[in-house]
Amino acid sequence: MWSDIASSINALVPGAGEPLLPRVEGRLTRVVGMTLEAEGVDVSIGQACDILTNSGPVAAEVVGFSDQKVFLMPMAQASNLRVGTRVRPRARADGILVGNGLLGRVIDALGQPLDRKGPLSDVADSVLGQQAINPLDRHPISEPLDVGIRAINGLLTVGKGQRIGLFAGSGVGKSVLMGMMTRFTQADVVVVGLIGERGREVKEFVDHILGKEGLARAVVVASPADDAPLQRLRASHLATEIAEYFRDQGKNVLLLMDSLTRYAQAQREIALAIGEPPATRGYPPSVFARLPQLVERAGNGVEGGGSITAFYTVLTEGDDLQDPIADSARAILDGHIVLSRRLADEGLYPAIDVEASISRVMPNVVSEQHLRAAQQFKGMMSQYTQNKDLISIGAYQPGSDKTLDLAIERLPYLKDFVRQSLNQPVSFRDAEQGLRKLLQPAPLKPSMDRASAQADSQSL
Repeated sequence: MWSDIASSINALVPGAGEPLLPRVEGRLTRVVGMTLEAEGVDVSIGQACDILTNSGPVAAEVVGFSDQKVFLMPMAQASNLRVGTRVRPRARADGILVGNGLLGRVIDALGQPLDRKGPLSDVADSVLGQQAINPLDRHPISEPLDVGIRAINGLLTVGKGQRIGLFAGSGVGKSVLMGMMTRFTQADVVVVGLIGERGREVKEFVDHILGKEGLARAVVVASPADDAPLQRLRASHLATEIAEYFRDQGKNVLLLMDSLTRYAQAQREIALAIGEPPATRGYPPSVFARLPQLVERAGNGVEGGGSITAFYTVLTEGDDLQDPIADSARAILDGHIVLSRRLADEGLYPAIDVEASISRVMPNVVSEQHLRAAQQFKGMMSQYTQNKDLISIGAYQPGSDKTLDLAIERLPYLKDFVRQSLNQPVSFRDAEQGLRKLLQPAPLKPSMDRASAQADSQSL
């Protein structure tokens, strides 16, 4: 019957383009927290709807159903909701705008400009939710990526197309490190997703950390903490889709998402609101299913195409690396860089804990000499850390362990290698040469006396 009616309508409206299909409206029956329940509407999971309130339509998305009840969640704060409010499905799925016109712009989760620079230009419509690349079609990671950070280039080398996590608690300097990589990385396009951050931090990141030079080749997608959970989810996928668009154009893209934890928390809010039972520390199973669906979209494209090198920040609550989201992220990412609060408190920036960090693709993208030098550096740091207490109280006798003696002697140089100015990039080549020079048998400069070395050890 519906097809006959639709055919009759289309016959009366020639040249209408897409077929005109009737839309069956429903009614709100219940509102509990952020979840809206409706009946009498024919929709599918993920479909967009309009809640027709007295103050205007409110965008919502279908997030579940039970029997004849449909669960929706508004995309923004909704008011004037009451029993019987009409629910109208949208005729078509929401699309996104992609193109070179996005460069230098700051947009929200819906793709609307936030920077007051006028409407977007030089963009075209695309569909949100493209299919992921067949894993066998992806080009393997074989080239290093110069991120301009000496400690990462030299000790935790990143490859083009790698996905790596930045694990840190609050206030340890992850946003500053992201800004440095945005300005220094040798990439054609940078896409930044600020997910669930404080509203003031968005402007601070764009104006002070990113800067005009970094913004010129970047696209920033911002969804602050006061946005609805659906908007935070959508912003994460939008940033990834934009990165995929530029990768498909043959460009090398750097994707920075801050943070993967806020993405997981948004999915947790939605899942718990529709009745999904919590599993691990309050996180429902759907959260751990969503994470790889997002992360796996990054990486290299097909042979001869572009790449997406992705950095995802992961907030470790109480600096606990065994947090469920941190543990899950380590399992699906190609490496992790841990930022240490202890090092940050000492004023060592970037506060990268070299011993706790690893790049899983480093052996595939650097020479054997470079890899051995990085392993030697880590070994010296580890040797010193394990004996730090003995050295501090003077219980260690010099000459007992040649490796430890060398670690004590070179400690100031090891720390200087990790330390870097916020505005001074260090190329991949300079980092490799500096690492080899640091580990040469001959001293770099007159050695510190034993007492000075032990005194310096108190700050590490």
